[in-house]
Amino acid sequence: MNLDLSGRRAVVTGGARGIGRTIVEHLLSAGAKVHSIDIDRPDDAGDRAIEFHLADITDVPALHQVVEAIGGPIDVLVNNAGITRDRTLMKMSECEWTDVINVNLTGAFNMMRAIAPVMVAGSGGAIINVTSINGIRGKVGQANYAASKAGLIGLSKTAARELGRKGITVNAIAPGMVLTDMARNLPSEILERAISETVLNQLAEPQDIANAVVFLASDMARKITGQVIQVDAGQYI
Repeated sequence: MNLDLSGRRAVVTGGARGIGRTIVEHLLSAGAKVHSIDIDRPDDAGDRAIEFHLADITDVPALHQVVEAIGGPIDVLVNNAGITRDRTLMKMSECEWTDVINVNLTGAFNMMRAIAPVMVAGSGGAIINVTSINGIRGKVGQANYAASKAGLIGLSKTAARELGRKGITVNAIAPGMVLTDMARNLPSEILERAISETVLNQLAEPQDIANAVVFLASDMARKITGQVIQVDAGQYI
């Protein structure tokens, strides 16, 4: 058993940039053939082994067209796509609530419903959902985001029960604040507050999330399912 994903095909949502792009690159480095689904084109074409598909995961007909074009088998699904529309509960609009739930939670459901049958028709697979510690602890100004990520945890555990007999593992990764390029541009007091919450006195970086994805996609994690793995430098214990 090792982290070699040679011969496996992976689908990653939100893979054009940020954490998603790092996940794509790490899966590729592990030997997987990678398909990325995003509403935006990547900043650069990158490795030709990566196939990018423009699609909105909330658009079910368009999504099914992409999955059909990818074809089978599909061995790994990473639901990484997500958005934020931060505002306190009493000031949040219905649209801000609905948009976040639709992308972060319903979008993941759409992907799992479309790809699980392809995995079943093959030899099983691994589904990895990127949630958040804020889906466990809550966060001021993120009622919509926290609810969507908490729902994703419940979805992951239910899917693990339903799909386990089909040879499919389903797990979730819960990052804390991740030191992305966007995070580096935040006001220093926000970064310092997040770092002060960690027990390692530093924030996780995109490669830390990607490393966890590769592990859960590999044979090293073949008997791990229904779990939520926090990659947060001890930000929430």
